[in-house]
Amino acid sequence: MKVLLTGGSGDLGQMLCSSLTGMGHTPVVFDLRKPTLKTLEPAKNGLNVPKVEFIKGSIEKREELKPALEGIDIIVHIAAWHGIHEFRQEKTVYEFFDLNVSGTFNVFQAAAEANIKDIIFISSSSIEERFAIYGHSKVLGEEIARAYAHRHEMNVITLRPRAFIPPWNSKIYSNFIEWAKWFSRGAVHISDVAQAVIKSIEFLSLNTDRLKYNPVFLTVDGAYQYSDEDLAAWDLDGAGSSFRKYYNQFYDLAVEMGLDPTLKPKKLDISETSALLNYRPLYSMKTLLLELKMYGSAGPYADRKS
Repeated sequence: MKVLLTGGSGDLGQMLCSSLTGMGHTPVVFDLRKPTLKTLEPAKNGLNVPKVEFIKGSIEKREELKPALEGIDIIVHIAAWHGIHEFRQEKTVYEFFDLNVSGTFNVFQAAAEANIKDIIFISSSSIEERFAIYGHSKVLGEEIARAYAHRHEMNVITLRPRAFIPPWNSKIYSNFIEWAKWFSRGAVHISDVAQAVIKSIEFLSLNTDRLKYNPVFLTVDGAYQYSDEDLAAWDLDGAGSSFRKYYNQFYDLAVEMGLDPTLKPKKLDISETSALLNYRPLYSMKTLLLELKMYGSAGPYADRKS
């Protein structure tokens, strides 16, 4: 199966390339820059291993997008400016609209013209901030997805992950500790977002036409040891008591590394995502603390800085 990844040279796209080739699929990266991963070579036993294909282009330019869809079975639409670009005031409202809204329209319209029925759209939990520039652009993108699902009988899964820029992205995080402080507020690891995408691809391949006229919108969050009851009764037994309930052996390490054990994380409802896709996030605060214990403040991704 050939899978087009818009914005596929980004962190999520490259992670998906590795997963897809391992599953025997052919990822087609559609981006303005080449992915940094190496194209896979044929295996030594003589069997052909799928390679990552690259097509240079922008979703803002219809004449570049349309020919890229030839032979494509499914589209994963990732390309977008993110909330961090609004927070840092790195992109204007025009740039957000051109890429996130007009670009998304171009993707869906080109897919309709190419008779591609299966699309996974990476939206965001930031749709809750619908009057912010980024959140509004994703609200509009979701409306495009909804309209095309109905008008063209498409099978559309819209995923709403929390922010998932990985710790090795040095343009955003200067070090692992900076990322860890962000993650401790409640977050999702990029590996779990990739899991949700892969399971969406598997779902669409096994449930042909099931989602016609009925697109789904699924929240993607990380794993938590904390129950809803823990969060409702946060630190009732004293500052840091909820953290100690699950991570007492890591308490001193967390403080030493600058993490705040009294910080109450925000947890999102992923019950529908888990029920439909069998999504089971793996990376949690416990995983992070184990990595801090094993690798120290440098973290386990020092050799993956991008």
